[in-house]
Amino acid sequence: QVQLVESGGGLVQAGGSLRLSCAASGRTFSSIAMGWFRQAPGKEREFVAAVTWSGGNTYYADSVKGRFTISRDNARRTGYLQMNSLEPEDTAVYYCGAGSISTHHGDYPYWGQGTQVTVSS
Repeated sequence: QVQLVESGGGLVQAGGSLRLSCAASGRTFSSIAMGWFRQAPGKEREFVAAVTWSGGNTYYADSVKGRFTISRDNARRTGYLQMNSLEPEDTAVYYCGAGSISTHHGDYPYWGQGTQVTVSS
């Protein structure tokens, strides 16, 4: 079992930055992949970024490539999503998930409660 709690969301102007954190509890966190997904009102949950259990491989959606960076610190049981050059289109609830390395949310059995990110123009 893995329990996840996101933090770090908020309101920011376009062009600004935020860093999301995902604190994990449970013995298996360091051995499974972590992903960030987001869901805007009326839209499906979409892939943002993922990182393998070791942190050695990362994957990004084309829409965030070059602007967002995913990382993790297994010793601290925490994952991160650094978001730079934010755009209004990035406005959504952001969720972290733990599971198999994948761009599909169905491959992540563990989820946090989400944190709201709002980017004003």
